[in-house]
Amino acid sequence: MLIFVYIFFITLNFVSYFVPKRLYKIELYSTTLFALLFGIIADLILDLHYKLYGYFDGGFQWKGLLGEFLYFIPISILFLNYYPLYKPHKNQLFYILSWSVISTLLEWLILKTDFFYENGWKLWYSAIAYPIIFLILVINLKFVKKLIKQASC
Repeated sequence: MLIFVYIFFITLNFVSYFVPKRLYKIELYSTTLFALLFGIIADLILDLHYKLYGYFDGGFQWKGLLGEFLYFIPISILFLNYYPLYKPHKNQLFYILSWSVISTLLEWLILKTDFFYENGWKLWYSAIAYPIIFLILVINLKFVKKLIKQASC
């Protein structure tokens, strides 16, 4: 079962690499690094400090870190690349909620493997956290766009 998680993550990477890009390379680069750092820091705190969940066994795992790179990067690219930034707020809300539902379902599926485990963390915590996480990614994208605009003036 574990191999399917990595195959899925690698497939996500191929998809995110080959989809037509709507964002500038610097936007993709900076927002992807932010998403990766944000995710790793959250996991460090919630996994290693509070021991609420983890990858594989307790403590740090190199293969868990690899999984984070293989997951956070393509998800942030796909989510932000198609985010309806200049559409009405209801479209943006629907987009964030859709990604949150998909992410929660994906987490539920991954929980069925040995890749990820919960230890006090509940799936519904993730269902609440995902919209906030995706909103933070959007706020970061807007910040990056503002910085780029200021730099070009």
